[in-house]
Amino acid sequence: MTENVQPRATLSSIISPEGSLEVLSQHEVNRLHKTSQSGLHDLLRRCALAVLNCGNPSDDSLAILEAYKDFDIEVLQQDRGIRLKLTNAPAEAFVDGRMIRGIREHLSSIIRDIVYVYNEIQHHNRFDLSTGEGTTNAVFHILRKAGTLKPGRDPSLVVCWGGHSISREEYEYTKDVGYHLGLRDLDICTGCGPGAMKGPMKGANVAHAKQRRKESRYLGISEPGIIAAEAPNPIVNELVVMPDIEKRLEAFVRLGHGIIVFPGGVGTAEEILYLLGILLHPSNQDIPFPLIFTGPADSAAYFQKIDEFLVYTLGEEIRRYYTIITGDPVAVARTMRQGIDEIAEFRRTHQDAFYYNWRMTIARDFQATFEPSHEAMRSLALHRQQPTHELAANLRRAFSGIVAGNVKEAGIRAIEAHGPFVLTAEPELMQRLDELLTSFVAQGRMKLDGQHYTPCYVLK
Repeated sequence: MTENVQPRATLSSIISPEGSLEVLSQHEVNRLHKTSQSGLHDLLRRCALAVLNCGNPSDDSLAILEAYKDFDIEVLQQDRGIRLKLTNAPAEAFVDGRMIRGIREHLSSIIRDIVYVYNEIQHHNRFDLSTGEGTTNAVFHILRKAGTLKPGRDPSLVVCWGGHSISREEYEYTKDVGYHLGLRDLDICTGCGPGAMKGPMKGANVAHAKQRRKESRYLGISEPGIIAAEAPNPIVNELVVMPDIEKRLEAFVRLGHGIIVFPGGVGTAEEILYLLGILLHPSNQDIPFPLIFTGPADSAAYFQKIDEFLVYTLGEEIRRYYTIITGDPVAVARTMRQGIDEIAEFRRTHQDAFYYNWRMTIARDFQATFEPSHEAMRSLALHRQQPTHELAANLRRAFSGIVAGNVKEAGIRAIEAHGPFVLTAEPELMQRLDELLTSFVAQGRMKLDGQHYTPCYVLK
């Protein structure tokens, strides 16, 4: 059910891009202008609105589009480059008629990535996206184009996953963890939205200021389907928009030197299963990769349920891949710092790049794009009579489909048109899955600010 989001004040303006779109050749300007007039215009419009609408408490992308149905963005071609014409844009993106600089940077990043992916990745025979090598190479080139790869810097990037809809106590805890990471010269990478994606950046920002740390990184990685529900928070100083959720997840793993998971809902469960499915691959057995599950002291029951579900589905040995620490931000930061130091030593020994993890093997099941249609969701093989990495991949797809039905425009429209997704599984697995999802609903982890949640799925 689409939320009723009331329209807000709007403003129209013509602005110059900020950052990597400031200097363009005439050929690039022509290409960008042409692209904006093609089928990409709707994609540009939706992603641009998400960035301009930063701070809106809604996570319903379809409702946001309805609230600003008169918004439009047009790329204007000029001799010295391009300008962006915004019509009926959210007024909160401006101060005294001038767009906030951080929002202007994010808007430019979105245009850069969408246009580059369309021209150089999706419509170019340079990358074979049907193969693992081609996909990983494409992810690398998107990140390089965005200026995200930083040769010459020691490993320091901690990826933080967790829910956009979390309690105040959990949010404050994520800030505390980020603060202690920042004191130890560690940078933060998240999905760039609110909640557990904003808290670590905010805490690290204060710590970096205390340490007088220069060139601190607050990297946000998003994708077109989720960016409206998880608009970049103001602290993000590097934004990358990957073409889909699978390449977004691969970017996290290839860039990050360690991952911390805070409490969250189905999106967090999807991320956990993605990473553990990769770490289970035989080729990755000896590659160090610190993974910590953490939250305030009273989140112990939450992680116990996650742990029990993982052990039941993936086996007892799965526990060796993660550490659970609750109620102790200092211990989390120290453990992560130690793990990243081990990463640095491992990569020096093997002469691996610090800025991109080429060594990690990602099976094709985790790279192939999954479109969560009703038929695709109904056909998922959710049983334990298959290799554990394949079950992890299918569970990841199931959670990904629920995320789509909860907050993504296409998923919301599909649910409104055809009813909830139907998932089928063997009886005990279905019971475990039902208990986990029911706990997410009861804890308010499906929607922001305690909004009423109508499940977009049925378990049979």
